[in-house]
Amino acid sequence: MASEFVFPPPATVSVPVVGQTARFAVHRIYCVGRNYEDHAKEMGFTGREPPFFFMKPADAVVVVDAGQTGAMAYPTLSKNLHHEIELVACIGTGGKNIKAVDAHKHIYGYAVGLDMTRRDLQGEMKKQGRPWEIGKAFEQSAPIGPIVPAAAAGDVEKAEISLQVNGTDRQRSNVSKLIWNLGETIEHLSAAWELQPGDLIFTGTPEGVAAVVAGDTLVGEVAGLPSLTVKIV
Repeated sequence: MASEFVFPPPATVSVPVVGQTARFAVHRIYCVGRNYEDHAKEMGFTGREPPFFFMKPADAVVVVDAGQTGAMAYPTLSKNLHHEIELVACIGTGGKNIKAVDAHKHIYGYAVGLDMTRRDLQGEMKKQGRPWEIGKAFEQSAPIGPIVPAAAAGDVEKAEISLQVNGTDRQRSNVSKLIWNLGETIEHLSAAWELQPGDLIFTGTPEGVAAVVAGDTLVGEVAGLPSLTVKIV
């Protein structure tokens, strides 16, 4: 007998995969905080602190197909919406207590993502010692481009990463400057949570985070992956 629901369940959130008709179903979204040294410094921190994580709901994803311009609504309550360009590692094989040396076996592919942040609300929560969800986990806060399977993605851990706003550079760095590399990040993350197929890991943003306003067009790139273009509306 088929299950009945009190209201129709939401559709599965999914991301296109380059070269395939099958899509990548999203399970959870994990984000790594302050994982580039110069970004940590611009946020008022220094040194190689232990990695820490926060989460976004799967339906925070804004899927942008290759060659398309996605639309993200400027969120409510905030007057200081910031961009954070990130390499996203997409988990294809789950696991608990994964060692860094084995971590890449669990990565299905990679994509370009934006961790959009209501910086004013996040800052207020920090001052009060309260959780950050209102600053990070709101609707449409995780735009993402198509996923490239790992075998076709090239050496993403040495790829240039950048973001332009209205054609002007805002962020430009290299994934090699991650404080905690992909293997180390997955080792720490999988010690706290059992990773599942469909998990997305936003691996951190380099320096240069700044505000955007309605009408701005953001173009994020990681060398070897499809670019991500999003307009704030």
